[in-house]
Amino acid sequence: MTFNREEPPLGVMRHLTGWLLLIMLAGCAGTPTSEVRDGYIADQAHSSRAYNQRIRYLILHYTDSDESRAMHTLLGPDVSSHYLVPRQPATTDSLPRIWQLVDERDRAWHAGISAWEDRTQLNDTSIGVEIVNRGPQDMSPRGRQWQPYSEAQIEAVIALAKDIVHRYQLPPTAILGHSDIAPSRKIDPGPRFPWKRLHDAGIGAWPNDADVVAYRQQFARCVPTIRQIQQALSAYGYAIDITGELDSRTRNVLRAFQMHFRPASYSGQPDVDTAATLWALLARYRPQALAGGALVDDLADDELATNDLTRPAHCEDRREDRYQGQ
Repeated sequence: MTFNREEPPLGVMRHLTGWLLLIMLAGCAGTPTSEVRDGYIADQAHSSRAYNQRIRYLILHYTDSDESRAMHTLLGPDVSSHYLVPRQPATTDSLPRIWQLVDERDRAWHAGISAWEDRTQLNDTSIGVEIVNRGPQDMSPRGRQWQPYSEAQIEAVIALAKDIVHRYQLPPTAILGHSDIAPSRKIDPGPRFPWKRLHDAGIGAWPNDADVVAYRQQFARCVPTIRQIQQALSAYGYAIDITGELDSRTRNVLRAFQMHFRPASYSGQPDVDTAATLWALLARYRPQALAGGALVDDLADDELATNDLTRPAHCEDRREDRYQGQ
């Protein structure tokens, strides 16, 4: 038996060729090194190592309102945050549910006019987390009262913050309150927020107790000057002018620092305990600021201080009450 070998019709060939091209393009578009966009294909076969993440800071806030009002406010058009932590988060499979309102790749409007270290306008470089809390309540005979944070809420904040810190490799000094980056405008998350507990969970900065004790003993007989305290606050990250005067800006920054690291008393007045805590933080996280007596350059009438800020022996008259009346 003989078979006639005929060429396929031209229309069939064109049809088959078209299908093959579509399959090839589909396969090309589906590879992880290319992406079909509007009018072109972005070839991602080569990836540079010369870049960094947008996210440099994690900023914690309280809402100063209940959940429904906070949600209404944060959905726009004027204010937003990346996350909103309810007062009593619902759970799914024992995991707390946290509202994500803005994609982390996008810029939420939570920080406002702000500064930390050498950066300003921290909306550009931060993730904002709002925590449902009413903040300060009515004055009582014991003074201003603050609403506490719930246990479930703090557990949710810790889980969220741990994840963000891990993904963006944030250092402890990058975990901040709104009051740290805008001390003249803001007081949240307030003195009831458990910063020490977050530190114990691996989130944020906290001084070594032994360093605080050592600096407290050192400063009990020779306290730093206002200029030195301003220099130390600036070295840690706060935006503050070095004036040598206990002005309103300095008091606001001291209040923010005390709310964060010494919440038992946050009057904004400098004292030995505040100075000892500040110097202990520098020793742990900014040791370069203490090198070479960098924070003691106003001791023109005293002996030069050593690198660990040991004060000269004849300064017993420089007591803590020297701050009074300034």
